[in-house]
Amino acid sequence: MDLKSGYPFWAVKNGLMHAFPPMKTDLRCDVAVIGAGITGALIADELVSHGHDVAVIDQRDAGWGSTAASTALLQYEIDTHMVDLARRYGEPRAALAYRACSDAIDMLADKATGLRDVDFGRMRSLYFASRRSHKSTLRDEFALRRRHGFEMTWLERGDIEARYGFSAPAAILSEQAARVDPYRMAYKLLARIEKAGAAVHDRSPVSRIDIHPRGVTVETVAGGILRAKYIVMAAGYASQQYLDRKLAKNRSSYAFVTDPIERHLLGELADTMVWESARPYLYLRTTGDGRLVVGGDDDGIDIPSRRDARVNSKAARLATKVGKLFPHLPVEPAFAWAGTFAETEDGLPWFGSLPGTGPRMLFAMAYGGNGITYSMLGAGLIRATIERRKHPLAGIFGFDRMS
Repeated sequence: MDLKSGYPFWAVKNGLMHAFPPMKTDLRCDVAVIGAGITGALIADELVSHGHDVAVIDQRDAGWGSTAASTALLQYEIDTHMVDLARRYGEPRAALAYRACSDAIDMLADKATGLRDVDFGRMRSLYFASRRSHKSTLRDEFALRRRHGFEMTWLERGDIEARYGFSAPAAILSEQAARVDPYRMAYKLLARIEKAGAAVHDRSPVSRIDIHPRGVTVETVAGGILRAKYIVMAAGYASQQYLDRKLAKNRSSYAFVTDPIERHLLGELADTMVWESARPYLYLRTTGDGRLVVGGDDDGIDIPSRRDARVNSKAARLATKVGKLFPHLPVEPAFAWAGTFAETEDGLPWFGSLPGTGPRMLFAMAYGGNGITYSMLGAGLIRATIERRKHPLAGIFGFDRMS
């Protein structure tokens, strides 16, 4: 399935950064990672840096699936409120999930420092009440996060108007957030592990996977055979074909990017991402060169032709919404696109081995709005599973929470 429509800015901006050859010979390794997007790249980098022999293969060009369509808002804040996670799983596990996502931003900052030139930047996150009736919900959310030590500021309507120039009943301003170019980061990670001796092959569709007691065998359409001790399915939407149950529903999100905007016009928006309490929510953030990335207006369409047809009208609707909030900003779409993604019921990812599939096949499904932060955390969880170690996030990000 084609996972995106229109002209994703990251692919247009960066082009084909590095040529990875198709897999034409048989290979052996410790871990086969299926998927060369940002999730597969982060997991492969984690494994290679800790001494594992890794091979990465993808049916498309590297980074050409959901990664190219990502808007890459790096937040510790999960689409599901901490209050709601606490009701469902208990306050300690909810706090653990949020704290881990906060830690992931620092981990990604360290990763970006080592890679350099991936448009990583620290930001704040402004989460505002779309309607007056949402204010009490945000107040409860603020109180719970504050109790667990998250650095935030409560803003009333006057504070929002003074600092950001638009009106909303209330907002939570969080200090921990960031941005990145996900496509560029994925390519740089893959190039790094290739230089370290890992095999990276794109344009190598998989035709068959056989799981054995001591390993796995992967056959490609071209006839190549890859033998490994473990296989990690990091193919996003495509991973669901290997599941015997439905763990997420597919949705499409729409986005556009503007031309660069002068910093004096952006004001505090230059360093603050903004999103709202309505669902689906409008969100926006800047790039390193001052462009505005705007997204939202999600729907249940996952048929590529229908999604393709909606890109321009959805971009126009998003631009109208942003224009009403910030009438002084030029928000004409320069490039517009859409991407299909998977969304779990609780807003959390799935990492690890699924009961019934055996310990040799692991899943890395960083579904939801926090895909990149989830992937950073999932890399450590997957490595711990392969190394037969317990991981503190297995109970909330793994399949254990199904029971």
